[in-house]
Amino acid sequence: MIISPAYAQAAGGAASLFEGLMPLILIGVIFYFFMIRPQQKRMKEHKAMIAAVRRGDTVVTAGGLVGKVTKVQEDGEILVEIADGVRVRVITSTLANVRAKGDPVSTETK
Repeated sequence: MIISPAYAQAAGGAASLFEGLMPLILIGVIFYFFMIRPQQKRMKEHKAMIAAVRRGDTVVTAGGLVGKVTKVQEDGEILVEIADGVRVRVITSTLANVRAKGDPVSTETK
């Protein structure tokens, strides 16, 4: 006989189920601590930064415009002066960075 007979093995039960789910649980924990949690922290800091915007602050938009805040409006918009006499309306959620009146420009790279 060329083909050997296959014999059924006894079912492992709960121990094999636990061993099968353990790698998935471990991957979930790693994702949480290295990806989800830091992103939530960055989002919370960004919301606090946007909420603290006031007149006179220098802001950088996501599109790369740099200007000084001239007016903070209630509907989620601000007026930013990007040149002498040139003002644009910017939605606050598009702000990438807010520098206070006296903050120097940072030279460090991340």
